[in-house]
Amino acid sequence: MRDRRSVDDLTIEELEQILLMKKREARLARLERYKRTGRRRGDLPLPYELPAGGDDAEPLPYHSYLDDEPAPRRRTTRDTLLLAVEVLAVVGLLAVLVFTALSLRDLNREAAEEQAEAVAALPTLEPTPLIRAVVLPGGHTPPTDSQSARPNYDEVPARLRPLVEQQFAIPVIAETPTPGQAVRIRIPAIGVDSPVVQGDGWEQLKKGVAQHLGTANPGEVGNVVLSGHNDIYGEVFRDLDRLQPGDEIILYTQTREFVYRVAHTRIVPPTEVSVMDPTREPIVTLISCYPYRINTDRIVVVAELVE
Repeated sequence: MRDRRSVDDLTIEELEQILLMKKREARLARLERYKRTGRRRGDLPLPYELPAGGDDAEPLPYHSYLDDEPAPRRRTTRDTLLLAVEVLAVVGLLAVLVFTALSLRDLNREAAEEQAEAVAALPTLEPTPLIRAVVLPGGHTPPTDSQSARPNYDEVPARLRPLVEQQFAIPVIAETPTPGQAVRIRIPAIGVDSPVVQGDGWEQLKKGVAQHLGTANPGEVGNVVLSGHNDIYGEVFRDLDRLQPGDEIILYTQTREFVYRVAHTRIVPPTEVSVMDPTREPIVTLISCYPYRINTDRIVVVAELVE
């Protein structure tokens, strides 16, 4: 029969017994849930289970039923073996990487040594010098009229004539002068006022005064080498032999002008190409055939820059 007394009518022992039963019911419900999920063995004693003796008997101590949580899972031999396999795999991978790196280093060193040995075994090659001009520019046969003149190949050594003939056959490509290159020349003493073109081949010299490629620009340290005909295509340098020391030669670029003064005049054979060599002083060298309408030699006028 259900006890209908109020809480005030119950003794302290009865209240403790009721509280214990409530805790037992809650604990049983939780343990049943653990049992269903596999977290408790079925043969363990239930907490707060009253001993045989009825309700008046003393309950089992509370702490004897506390720990019904599953024990920590111990590491098995299988887990240990798997861990060992993983460690060995990592160590093996590191060993492979180290071995590969060392092998590549050794291969690169051997390849470098073989390449160095191959280079050392090659013969020492001397640079081939650039083909130097073999005759001074502007040479041509004495003209009977302006159309009969032609390049004078007889001035060229026989072994080099084929090369020179090939050079004359190369088409001329007009170049746009740079700001520092000569574009005009004036020589007041002999009335010369002519454009300057780059390159002193046969076709360029038809246009006026031509500068030998690779020589210095006006105003620069070095030798500005200019050539012109004396008896054909305007006879621009016909009167070079009239120049006297101190006469002015004025060279123009796109931006400024430079004044040179004649230092000396020479008559040289056509093969005296040293007059076109670079110099340590800023000079200009004028070259033309000589004598007039005979053209067996060259006249060379050298002028120095006026600072």
